[in-house]
Amino acid sequence: MKISGEVERGTGRGDHPRDSKRAMGTYRVITRMAELETLRAQLLTEPVLGVDTETTALDPYQGRIRLLQIATSSGVFVLDLFALGLSALEVLRPVLESERPIKVLHNAKFDAKMLRHHAGLELGRIFDTMLASQLVAAGDMAKRHGLADVAERYLRERVEKAPQLSDWSGELSRAQLEYAARDVEVLLPLRRILIQKLKELGLVRAAQLEFECVVPTAAMELAGMPFDVERWHSLMEAWERRRAQLHEALQRELASVAAQRDLFGHAEINLNSPHQVLMGLRRLGLAVEGTSEWDLLPYREHPVVRLLLEYRSVQKLLSTFGRGFLEHRHPVTGRLHGDFHQIGTPTGRYSCSEPNIQQVPNVPEIRACFRAPVGRRLIVADYSQIELRILAEFSQDPKMLEAFLNGLDLHRMTASWMFKVPPEEVTKEQRAIAKTINFGLMYGMGATSLAARIAEVRQRADISIAEAEALIANYFEIYRRVGEWLRAAGDTAVSVRHSRSQSGRLWRFHFDSADREQVAAIQRLGKNFPIQGTGADILKRAMRLVYDALRPYDAHIVNSIHDEIVVEVAEDHAPEVAERVRERMIAAGREFIKTVPIEVDVVISEVWAK
Repeated sequence: MKISGEVERGTGRGDHPRDSKRAMGTYRVITRMAELETLRAQLLTEPVLGVDTETTALDPYQGRIRLLQIATSSGVFVLDLFALGLSALEVLRPVLESERPIKVLHNAKFDAKMLRHHAGLELGRIFDTMLASQLVAAGDMAKRHGLADVAERYLRERVEKAPQLSDWSGELSRAQLEYAARDVEVLLPLRRILIQKLKELGLVRAAQLEFECVVPTAAMELAGMPFDVERWHSLMEAWERRRAQLHEALQRELASVAAQRDLFGHAEINLNSPHQVLMGLRRLGLAVEGTSEWDLLPYREHPVVRLLLEYRSVQKLLSTFGRGFLEHRHPVTGRLHGDFHQIGTPTGRYSCSEPNIQQVPNVPEIRACFRAPVGRRLIVADYSQIELRILAEFSQDPKMLEAFLNGLDLHRMTASWMFKVPPEEVTKEQRAIAKTINFGLMYGMGATSLAARIAEVRQRADISIAEAEALIANYFEIYRRVGEWLRAAGDTAVSVRHSRSQSGRLWRFHFDSADREQVAAIQRLGKNFPIQGTGADILKRAMRLVYDALRPYDAHIVNSIHDEIVVEVAEDHAPEVAERVRERMIAAGREFIKTVPIEVDVVISEVWAK
């Protein structure tokens, strides 16, 4: 198709400059269906295309796709879908859904959601320049990864983003069209540079995991989490009543010793004031040093302290997950559609916002508000002790391998070996302490932190630092190879100033080697990052495998939390789909863990419950 520098008038809903010469190349606005067949044939011969959309809103359920921009090696095509209609996307389906040409997008999840919702299109092979930039940043969370930032960083070119916020629903100006063309035109040179960076840094496998996860993530966001509003209202009312009862009881208990009185002479205390609470507790005869949960642990059997701790718990739940949470319920779907950030942390884990449905507490009455619609079920599948299995794989510790290979409860066996009692005689408290140590030490937990955690388990602050140090020494006597691997991982992170996951995901460290605190912090990160980063690798791979396995069924992923995937499915297919999910999650784990068995716990329920 010839692309000239002439300016013609279009025939769509508004007039368009047909062809316009630009600084970096040319673009052509297409408003006639007759041109699409020729364009499709040309696009199918291209090895790689830049792809972008402009929409009337950011929400797929409330916005429409106005433009589809496609960049080739010879120029840019801007399709006005208001003039062409969505049937134009059907014509281009073979281009957009195929493995070739490769589609290069920036923040591909956004465009994938729009195309999926409005045209039922599933983007084929993707290269996401935003995700690639995040990987190359190697854990530097201060770097920004918007298209303008990435283009300036790698191309030394300025991309004007102001038109992005303009009205895309009416007649389009030349400035808007040039902005749209420019946005897609920079993607091809960006890809070339980022591919080189990914190869240099050994990040190709990590990039593949991220790119393959874009479509499953987009589909998960579109699906949304089912949400029972009436049940939530009832729960909020119950919490508010309980908070009022606790507030009244605490005021009554502290009335005789309160430092403050209101205008009518009634005693009162500000329960949110640490100073007033501390003074009130001391006047009751409690020798507390502070009002933190740690300070109150030795006195938690005292009725007033119990009331205060419960009051704070209810208050926190109401402030974090109160009636304001209802504002996130989508007006069209009635569901919660979190914004999942694929590389939300340097370890590669997802993060989530607006709302953060990853952080919903695992409290039965809260999770019961996330209920599948009538005739459907939720499948909750999570990896069993995946990070400890990764640690066993990396360290090849014989004791840890023995527990996993024989299907034993690792925490119970750890307690049995540490406290020198038969496994069947291990107490609930001993197992909880062993669990705390198992997980804590691979995060670089020291004796002070361990003492605090064990005090929480015992619900009393009676463990000394020396006792915690003895427990750590005992643990590494049992798991010697674990200790050796953790020390080596920490020391290596300090010496080479970076750490990697199994896929090659990279975190580069910047620190003052003369600062002992900074060095200790890097040692902790060096121990944990390979484990948690590999856990993220496994979860990303599982998301893709599970997503593909769900295609024949009326089922879709609705949430993902670190080592857990939640699927909504038609009730009749729930058992079969649950088995498919389990199989695919195990298969994903086996790609990274070769010698340690992978286990996935699966629950089918009406509500979000394990």
